[in-house]
Amino acid sequence: MPSSSATIPPQPRARAATRTKLNGQQIAGFWAAWFGWMLDGMDSVIYALVLGPALAELLPVSGIEATPGNIGYVGSIMFALFLVGWGLSFIWGPISDRFGRTKSLAATVLVYALFTGAAAFAPNIWLLGLFRFLAGIGVGGEWAMAGTYVAEAWPEDRRKMGAGYLQTGYYFGFFVAAALNYTIGASFGWRAMFLCGLAPVIVSVLTLLGVKEPERWEHKHHEEEVKPVAVRRNPFAVIFSPRYLRRTVVMSVLLTVAIIGLWAGAVYEPTALVFLSKQAGMDTPGAARMASFGTAILSIGTIIGCVLSPWLAERIGRRATLAIYYLGMMVSIAVSFGWAFYLPPGRALPSFMTTLFFLGLFGGNFAIFSLWLPELFGTEVRGTAFAFCTSVGRFIGAFVNFGLAAAVAAMGTIGTPIALTGAAFLVGLLVIPLAPETRGQVLPD
Repeated sequence: MPSSSATIPPQPRARAATRTKLNGQQIAGFWAAWFGWMLDGMDSVIYALVLGPALAELLPVSGIEATPGNIGYVGSIMFALFLVGWGLSFIWGPISDRFGRTKSLAATVLVYALFTGAAAFAPNIWLLGLFRFLAGIGVGGEWAMAGTYVAEAWPEDRRKMGAGYLQTGYYFGFFVAAALNYTIGASFGWRAMFLCGLAPVIVSVLTLLGVKEPERWEHKHHEEEVKPVAVRRNPFAVIFSPRYLRRTVVMSVLLTVAIIGLWAGAVYEPTALVFLSKQAGMDTPGAARMASFGTAILSIGTIIGCVLSPWLAERIGRRATLAIYYLGMMVSIAVSFGWAFYLPPGRALPSFMTTLFFLGLFGGNFAIFSLWLPELFGTEVRGTAFAFCTSVGRFIGAFVNFGLAAAVAAMGTIGTPIALTGAAFLVGLLVIPLAPETRGQVLPD
């Protein structure tokens, strides 16, 4: 007689029961990476929030008139220098492959925290630019180190959602920066905002003291250590070998597209809101608070986008998910900066604020890279590959920002030049089919 239990579909309960439980080290390591990434996001957005008042004070003492055009022009150059620092963060990849994920993660946090704090004491735009450049080297490396750590430390059945959860940290940092600007920035000025950037030092110390290296890295590191020095391969040579060349090039292009499109909008969003708020009749403190509200809206949208992206990537694939996000970004940038920004004063501000949610939602495309990039490279070069692919776009993004600076100065507006950056996503949509689809595959050794 057949058993009655044979008629009960076991699959859903079995999957729930076999979900791997995280151990204490995995939980502690995730939160160290998440808080480091959250404070990284805070650090990145601080400059965007204080761009106007900082340059309004420092340009005259640097011998430059503080006109709106000069603020926009110098601001673009400053951000370009920050992106160059981000680009140089590829140095963290080989360091992490050689010395470990957690040590490198702690070092990146320490670098960006110290130089963000130093920016509070900048007497002119030259030193402010130098400190932002050096902070960028740390900020840029944190994503690669955090993403590599979570991919290797978390169990296979949880690492994909872990990548999405990790990416939310960056945009929670936007909330923190917005809250600081609403309170400390509005009351005590831009220098106090940069001083807040020293807080991540605590995360750096705790990471070094409390988080062990992933077992996957430890095992591979031991294998490499027993090899004769003469046969060890340079990690950059490996990612450009026939095995990985196409993946390295394609992912570098896709990340370049994401960086050009998102960062132009995200960096100029607070400046645009301050302009639109003053156009609507608000005073300077009120405009600063409105910029904080707008940044919060952008962050809410992006956090939702980050959580949704791994779920979508597991159901329809990495390539299809990224294509949806790219299409959404292209439309959102064009609508927000090309249409809403130029509406009459009574309509421009609320319309622009509304578009920020969608700009944030599709900006969650970066979470796709957090789960996808580690799947494309072996453990021995995963950190190098992650850091290199994310850095290339920052160099190109720096040149784009120099171009934007010239366009802003020539046109006397930030709306149209930023709206045109959405065209970069057309290139991305053409390149996506060339990327390997890794849906359903395990993390390679």
